[in-house]
Amino acid sequence: MAVTTKQMSLLVGTLGILSFVFGVIAENKKPASGTPITGKDVIICKYPADPTVALGYLSFGFLVASTLAGGSSLFYPYKGKSVPREALFKSTSFFVFFLIALGSTGLAATMLLWPTITEHKHLVSNVHYNLETTCPTAKTGLLGGGAFLALDAALFWLVSLMLADNAREDYFDDVKGAGSDPISTEYDGDGVIKGNA
Repeated sequence: MAVTTKQMSLLVGTLGILSFVFGVIAENKKPASGTPITGKDVIICKYPADPTVALGYLSFGFLVASTLAGGSSLFYPYKGKSVPREALFKSTSFFVFFLIALGSTGLAATMLLWPTITEHKHLVSNVHYNLETTCPTAKTGLLGGGAFLALDAALFWLVSLMLADNAREDYFDDVKGAGSDPISTEYDGDGVIKGNA
């Protein structure tokens, strides 16, 4: 069964929505801080059990999947017809939205990974020799912001896909126009049209 642009757009959108949902839930489940337990010359931070780290990594994973699907959907040979990349990048609007999609994906990935890795580090390294520590968690708001950027990135991949589809149609129209023979007209000796070839 051949893949269509509609199916690819549905895949990109679904993966982007999943990344958004997991990122928002991760932000909402993140504890404000841990509980410091004083030991001999150390503070041990006890954090409540929460799925923030797992949800953060899931959100990042779906962002990567959405990006891979979005990027490959732009250059996929639909109906067995491939288009040279140069032909797609001739379209200024496609090029601009392609760059915006890449930029928003990179920013979303940074905003999802940074707090997730930080939170993971806090959970693993929970023994502190600084007796003034307050058992911090990752910065609040980054996971939620990353989730919204992941959704934006998926939307920009969808816009890029629509613009690539337009550029693809223009390319095939140009190829078809250049490959067809012009209509030739023949005249007889009196200047009367004999017929079209």
